[in-house]
Amino acid sequence: MSAAIYARYFIPGLNVAFLFSLFLTVAMTLAFIPIAKRRPIGTPLSWGQAMAGAVYVFFVLFLAYGVVPHQWLTHADNELNWRPDRIVIGPTLGSKHLLKYLPFTLTRLVFRDIVVSAIYGLFLGLNGYLWVWWQKRGTKAKVAGELTSAYGRPLVKRG
Repeated sequence: MSAAIYARYFIPGLNVAFLFSLFLTVAMTLAFIPIAKRRPIGTPLSWGQAMAGAVYVFFVLFLAYGVVPHQWLTHADNELNWRPDRIVIGPTLGSKHLLKYLPFTLTRLVFRDIVVSAIYGLFLGLNGYLWVWWQKRGTKAKVAGELTSAYGRPLVKRG
């Protein structure tokens, strides 16, 4: 029995394609940070370095905004059966639930879309955070109480 078939029967809800694309995206994003810390600020790029960096960033963004959400939607539709006819909250729940009196219906399809929106939001927030981090790298915060002259030199109080 292969590992994928074994995992399929003993770990319900496991989707190897979704998990692999998610872990690959996170690993490639985290691999960027030590490389960026090591690069001196203001160092000029060659054409080849710029192209390699652009391809790397494009591939990470393609994974984050294309492959990972698609794999989640495919997993939710096929393996989890989150379809529009699978009602979670609504008037067709029967007499046992108080939620049947709500004036709207929530299906599992709605929760599938909420999860994919959370995936997009997570990657968008991480994307913005890394942009700000890249722009602010190398700048040091001023120490409170440190006096400087008009030329930026520290003033030393002699006493």
